[in-house]
Amino acid sequence: MTTTLQSVSVGTELPPHTITGVRDEDIRIIALVLRDPNPIHYDLKEVARLGLGDRAVNQGGATMAYVASYLAALAGSRAAIKKLTCSFRGNVFAGDDVVVGATVTSVTDSDDGRLVGCDVWVDVVGGKRAI
Repeated sequence: MTTTLQSVSVGTELPPHTITGVRDEDIRIIALVLRDPNPIHYDLKEVARLGLGDRAVNQGGATMAYVASYLAALAGSRAAIKKLTCSFRGNVFAGDDVVVGATVTSVTDSDDGRLVGCDVWVDVVGGKRAI
């Protein structure tokens, strides 16, 4: 991403970033690392039994991490992210492509630097908004 947050103003649409093919194995690894017992992340029979289809469901936190990584890339550092709040609206499944984007809602300059507020989102390509 080549946008600099020094040149944005309210209403600026930040360049979207696409994650291609959410990987099933990454979903399982994250479930193991987090000790997440929810079978929708690794048991395809349970996913089907619950009527969620035939692919593992990505953790909401992992989908939110796409937003954090996107913002860190734009800002130049994870330390630049002061607050991140998300509303989970839909599932991301193994194999999905997702697009992360943001619109600038506020810009505040101070002696400590520039603070840029954004509305962020994650959309499933060909689907609905996940965050």
